Amino acid sequence: MLKKIMKGAHKKPSKSDPNDPSLYGGLGQPGGRNTGANVVMNHSSRAGPGQLSPNAVTSPVVASPPPMGSIEQLPPFRDVPTSERQNLFLRKLQVCCFQLDFSDTLKSVREKEIKRQALLELVDFIQSGSGKITEHCQEEMIKMISVNIFRCLPPSMHENTGQENVDPEEDEQYAEPSWIHLQLVYELLLRYVVSSDTDTKVAKRYIDHSFVLKLLDLFNSEDPREREYLKTILHRIYGKFMVHRPFIRKAINNIFYRFIYETERHSGIGELLEILGSIINGFALPMKEEHKLFLVRALIPLHKPKPVAVYHQQLSYCITQFVEKDYKLADTVIRGLLKYWPVTNCQKEVLFLGELEEVLEATQAAEFQRCMVPLFRQIARCLNSSHFQVAERALFLWNNEHIVSLIAQNRNVILPIIFEALEKNIQSHWNQAVHGLTVNVRKMFFEMDAELFEECQSHYTEKESRAREVEDQRELTWKRLADVAAQNGGEDMVTV
Repeated sequence: MLKKIMKGAHKKPSKSDPNDPSLYGGLGQPGGRNTGANVVMNHSSRAGPGQLSPNAVTSPVVASPPPMGSIEQLPPFRDVPTSERQNLFLRKLQVCCFQLDFSDTLKSVREKEIKRQALLELVDFIQSGSGKITEHCQEEMIKMISVNIFRCLPPSMHENTGQENVDPEEDEQYAEPSWIHLQLVYELLLRYVVSSDTDTKVAKRYIDHSFVLKLLDLFNSEDPREREYLKTILHRIYGKFMVHRPFIRKAINNIFYRFIYETERHSGIGELLEILGSIINGFALPMKEEHKLFLVRALIPLHKPKPVAVYHQQLSYCITQFVEKDYKLADTVIRGLLKYWPVTNCQKEVLFLGELEEVLEATQAAEFQRCMVPLFRQIARCLNSSHFQVAERALFLWNNEHIVSLIAQNRNVILPIIFEALEKNIQSHWNQAVHGLTVNVRKMFFEMDAELFEECQSHYTEKESRAREVEDQRELTWKRLADVAAQNGGEDMVTV
């Protein structure tokens, strides 16, 4: 009977109903600690932690499902002498190396509970700090963690449906079927990394560049719970293992490059940007050239992909951190935003205008003057947008005191650029809110410098008069052509 239960243990997990309560087990779930016994399989043919899976992309070590044989019950750590706990730790790791099929909740129910209990006890053991584990135990623990987390991710939703990227709030989120175990494995890794008993000199032998790369690959998981754990763990690794810092930054860089210039599809861009936001905040001054290149080559081009709205909040925070760290980068950032400014996507324009306000708030006068001409040409186009949210968001820039101060200092350049846009809104914009905000901005400029305002108004009136004259001349020319054509019966070509 046990053989039948264990059949299919190596089948690839498939997506299951996210509402299934069995998917959300964890540290505080019913039937949790000490409700079952941990076991280890005593069998000569048992697969050990060193067995490789032929299907794993990253070639981690995987163990076979437990075969038929005698089952030895493993006691809790508290029930064995301190001298035996390291050995018991290794035996529990062996239990946790077994891979089980979560595509069917009725398969291997007993074995799943046994493994879950073993994982819970391992987490408790590491968290309690009841004993410093040996280097061999650390090595075997990282192997067990690798067996469980490094796996082929299931196809993305867009690969199954052929759809483009959709709003994550509208799309039904994917739930990893094995999360009841996977969460505990991630928790174990996190506790190991943050533990004060963990010696980085020893741990870096196992949490090496290869391990970090495989962790980064998992950020493409569609389960947000998994990405949240990965974000916390990678951030802790970055903080604790200084030797890995340049490698982690470069590896994240490469993920961004591929996303921007090849796929435009990745589930974990937001989480990676959250990690970077904290990293950027800790950059020392003067800022290294390497970090400035990262801004120009990776962060600013992240405004280009279509799904930018999914991660824009985190991206905007990173960009603003750079400007706050080094105000001289404001010109570079603003010109970068203008380079990738959306032409037909109005919702994206609203996001850009919000980010622009945050950047301008950290911008000083000298940098503002370098980019104000192309900047306000773009703002003028936004003011006249037929999409009221774009026009409204552009007008809200004048609610920011620092931005108004910068504009006031450079009004001789800025007002002539946007005066026509303001007049057109007052004359013909369909939205009343936009019309009212435009009147307020126009009044603000008049109060700043009435003489300059009247000069701009005179130039605008003159320009409009010339435009009407040209239009009248054009209409007169067409009328003459029509009269000549009528006289000749429309048969002859007349050149005027």
